[in-house]
Amino acid sequence: MQYESLDSFLNSGQSALSKGPVALIFAEDETEVESTLHHHLGLGFKSVVAFMPAEFTLSDDLSARVHRVTLRCAPRTVVFDAINRITKAAPSVWMYYCYNAEYLFYPFCETRSIGELLAFHTEERRNAMLCHVIDLYAGDLTQFPNGVAPDQAMLDSTGYYAHTRHDPAGHPVERQLDMSGGLRWRFEDHIPYERRRIDRIALFKTRKDLILQPDHTFNEAEYNTYACPWHHNLTAAICSFRAAKALKSNAGSAFDISSFRWHNSVSFEWTSRQLLDLGLIEPGQWF
Repeated sequence: MQYESLDSFLNSGQSALSKGPVALIFAEDETEVESTLHHHLGLGFKSVVAFMPAEFTLSDDLSARVHRVTLRCAPRTVVFDAINRITKAAPSVWMYYCYNAEYLFYPFCETRSIGELLAFHTEERRNAMLCHVIDLYAGDLTQFPNGVAPDQAMLDSTGYYAHTRHDPAGHPVERQLDMSGGLRWRFEDHIPYERRRIDRIALFKTRKDLILQPDHTFNEAEYNTYACPWHHNLTAAICSFRAAKALKSNAGSAFDISSFRWHNSVSFEWTSRQLLDLGLIEPGQWF
């Protein structure tokens, strides 16, 4: 199904939003759009909605399986505005959002669907799930100058840090952390301060009064917590080429970076087990 605008989608595409979980995927460019859509379709989302300009191409197979909405995803505030409009239009639905060349992984995702994951999370009285954005990158920038190489992807095996989050008055915020690591940490001189965090509440249950803010947090404090007060909860990861793309496409950094590899780079195995072993996702009480 194809919609000529977000307004058209909200007016006539309610069937795509009637039952979750729903994946909202925003294509900033044409890099790995189809692999991103295929990956999330394979996780079992009830609906996958792809937002992209009209000139982007999509195979007939994918066109038949996703809801395509014509939208130019720039400036970056367009994405947040779209998510907030959809949130108000479809309350009490589990949703997920990401960009092209980003891939969701959660514990045991090879054998368990996204619906099973969120059913368990809901039973634990959680309405949102913390995701860590784990930077992927090409090991050889001579061969892959845009930094994107799914078949030869690498990630950092160490170098992830949690910092206590503070409110505007400087007080620590309960069960909230600012996470850093990956390319945004190693090449922080090229990354604006407000873009260096790698925590994102990418899975959430919609409410009419819920607002996604430009820093990827919500106006409801409990949505931004990593766990409930009584035990650890599930977390997920979004394995993402987005930082690598940005660093190799921006004039201020492209020519300063000859390689993303360092001594703690490892090949990405495209499995949840690797992410569990590295401590990048948390199974909580889900066994």
